[in-house]
Amino acid sequence: MTGLVADSAALARKDLLLELRARETLPAMLLFVVTALVVFHFALPADVSDRAAGGLLWVAIVFTALLGLTRAFVAEREQGLLDALVLTPCDRAAIWIGKALAVLAFLVAAEIVALPAYALFFTDLDAAAIAGVALADLGICSVGTLVAAMAVAGRARELLLPLLFLPLAIPIVVGGVGATVGDDPAKSLAFLALYDAIFAILCFASFEYVVTE
Repeated sequence: MTGLVADSAALARKDLLLELRARETLPAMLLFVVTALVVFHFALPADVSDRAAGGLLWVAIVFTALLGLTRAFVAEREQGLLDALVLTPCDRAAIWIGKALAVLAFLVAAEIVALPAYALFFTDLDAAAIAGVALADLGICSVGTLVAAMAVAGRARELLLPLLFLPLAIPIVVGGVGATVGDDPAKSLAFLALYDAIFAILCFASFEYVVTE
């Protein structure tokens, strides 16, 4: 277990250092999510309901995450290092954990800007909404990293990833909207936590088979 944690941390650190040098993924995510919220703000009437605004927030979050997931394995793919990464003497689940942690860091950084912008344009977020975003981020990065690893081997990678990821993200959106503007946020938070637990176990157990096929 100690080796798994160390390997996962090393892989996540590698991706974060590459991003600090290249500055490709995070600026694109920030630009997209802020632009989306600005467009929603000016395209909708001033008296838009909180429920509709909450739905728009989750649309922005999911597609921002998709942008980050699209680039999760780009460095390895462009340099032909994906096979070498798979053949490294470590638990292959460490690759999934490290990539998921890196994507999570990018997504959280984007949300640090996006959530205050949402509060400025629409309405303030309470503690339940923030907790919903945190739980949703875990589910998005867990499932999305597995799907990104599946899509990277295909020819139509940019098309395959959204087709695989978005249906799996629907429960996250449902739970996130419920936590943000629903009548029973606690139920939605429990649903998100259950989703995270189930899919984290499934992704952890199946990632080795995905990357070796």
